[in-house]
Amino acid sequence: MFPAFGLYTHIQANRRRSMLLIAGLFLMFYLMTFGLALLWQIGPQAASSETSLQPLLRAGLRDTLWVSPLVTALAGIWIWCGLRLNTFILNLTTGSASLERAEAPRVYNLLQNLCISRGLSMPKLRVLETEALNAFASGIRPDQYTITVTRGLLDLLDDRELEAVLAHELTHIRNEDVRTMTIAVLVVGIVSFLGEYAYRWLRDSSGYWGFWTLSTKRKTSRYDTGKKDKETKVKGGRLAAIVIAALCIAVAWQLSLIIRFTLSRRREYLADAGAVELTKDPDAMISALVKIQGNTDLHDVPSGVMELCLDNPRSGFMDLYASHPPIEKRIDALVRYAGAHPVALPDPDQGNVMPEAPAA
Repeated sequence: MFPAFGLYTHIQANRRRSMLLIAGLFLMFYLMTFGLALLWQIGPQAASSETSLQPLLRAGLRDTLWVSPLVTALAGIWIWCGLRLNTFILNLTTGSASLERAEAPRVYNLLQNLCISRGLSMPKLRVLETEALNAFASGIRPDQYTITVTRGLLDLLDDRELEAVLAHELTHIRNEDVRTMTIAVLVVGIVSFLGEYAYRWLRDSSGYWGFWTLSTKRKTSRYDTGKKDKETKVKGGRLAAIVIAALCIAVAWQLSLIIRFTLSRRREYLADAGAVELTKDPDAMISALVKIQGNTDLHDVPSGVMELCLDNPRSGFMDLYASHPPIEKRIDALVRYAGAHPVALPDPDQGNVMPEAPAA
């Protein structure tokens, strides 16, 4: 969260950081390709009989350079298709329905006023029939822009709070966050698929590669000691190449996930700040965050969709795999930098007792 006078400067800086992180995602993609190429050189289908480490590494790097244009083209086609069809896929996977003005004039009027105040085109509105309290934006072109809200959110939030949530999602559209996150999800999807494939390949082929046997069963005499040493060195080179390939694949897989979640975390603070800039009511944003806390999980919705939502309660080791900052930190940022009034969060031991929302 940043002071209001620096909001647009931070938005531009965040876009530059996002471009660097997206570039890092593609580097992880090529690192994964190198790991797979190295496994190909030492796998059961390898045409070469080379088994020492350095020639295997050179062969793996050569194959990576040779195949990189092809995998880049395939990844580009995959991303292009994902960008073109992302709204259709999101609507299909979430099961949301179109929300017409006649059945929800309140939310339409709030969103229309926000759009008019900034000269923005009116996004489509959709509703997800669930008691969970959440919302997300989608679309990468004006004709695709959509804001999806849950039925529970419409029923529980008052006009001030609902306007703050709509402004938050509208800021994601203004900042082109959906485009960035869609690219990240698509690239990480490729890396994860390749990582899972490599894991199964390693597991199923471990007998051929001989992870656990280094010619230990063969008896030797004093006349063939040199031959045994040579065989052990050959086996050791193959094993070292397998370990290097596995490390490359594991590092690419895990770092791609961390970069993806880092991209999402950075944008939530900016979206909160953008909501305050649109509504001029930081207390409404805090009140909405307080009310949704603990009831935002959309069951049976893919994790990639949850990363687009107003809040995603899923986290991981040391928050490295958390796609959203904790609500407590978001509220603290609003209080410190946006002039909002502090508010006590609900005590989990006393049930979902909502604290009194701050006054306007």
